[in-house]
Amino acid sequence: MKAAVAFLGIGVLLGLAGPVHAQSLTPEAVNGADLKAKEEKGVRPAILKAQVLLDRARFSPGAIDGHDGENVQNAIKAFEKARDLKVDGKLDEELWAKLNETSSDPVLIEYKITEDDVKGPFTEKIPHKLEEQAKLDRLGYTSAEELLAEKFHMDEDLLKALNPDKSFDKAGTSIVVANVDVETSGEPEKVAKIEVVKSEHVLRALAQDGSLIAVYPASIGSEEKPAPSGTYKVKGIAKNPTYTYNPEYKFKGVDAKEKFVVKPGPNNPVGSVWIDLSIESFGIHGTPEPTKVGKTYSQGCVRLTNWDVEELAKMVKKGAEVTFLD
Repeated sequence: MKAAVAFLGIGVLLGLAGPVHAQSLTPEAVNGADLKAKEEKGVRPAILKAQVLLDRARFSPGAIDGHDGENVQNAIKAFEKARDLKVDGKLDEELWAKLNETSSDPVLIEYKITEDDVKGPFTEKIPHKLEEQAKLDRLGYTSAEELLAEKFHMDEDLLKALNPDKSFDKAGTSIVVANVDVETSGEPEKVAKIEVVKSEHVLRALAQDGSLIAVYPASIGSEEKPAPSGTYKVKGIAKNPTYTYNPEYKFKGVDAKEKFVVKPGPNNPVGSVWIDLSIESFGIHGTPEPTKVGKTYSQGCVRLTNWDVEELAKMVKKGAEVTFLD
């Protein structure tokens, strides 16, 4: 991240009222959290810290929200397996120690909102129906708040909980965010093979030697467009893609009898990146609804958060194998 970031001391903080807030959702409290840290406003500091550490280690928990859930548990299981720990998805002392060994950087930091964050143009409202979306010139972020939440891999509710009474649409405002952009040296790792594990709702990215590079939560297929089985190839990568609806899909709620195109943008049905596969009209892509990734919601294909598919796109090349595992 180009903008300057700094660790927030407990005296600066967020304008939070009351002693309970000052003990639980401050950067100092979350950065130093242990497994006994108490829940505040539905957010567990230990889970929040674990989510950021997992995200930075490329065991993605999806949208960081401070809540325990299936995506977090799947990320923990993948981390446990990679570290030869007991695989149970539980945040226990042994796992906590291993997680904290991955990085000493603070998990919450101060970030100063930039002009680029607030300049837009923003899309006032994204219609629910695909046919209505097709009438828009672009499906951009609806606000600086949504942009900032995705920029730092966060759920919008968590962003607001960490920054009560803060305005997100004014450049120069200092806010507290998840520290997911820790700088790494060297070239991005090369992904030679992708495994889509349908039963676990995850995508695994592997190196040429079979070693694990990353794990991402994924929504895989749908009733109208179920995921295939077998092995395919990456045909290409499109950033900022359009979305073409084919009436043969017969998605629920779509009445169109002819093909139509939805313009690009992070709120496009396929998000910010499309990784095309050697199976007709099937790919790995982003989403306008990151909090639903890894759960039952999908309109087909393999759906990741925008930030996860953007990271994967930087590492995978044309010709890489993609295997769907039942």
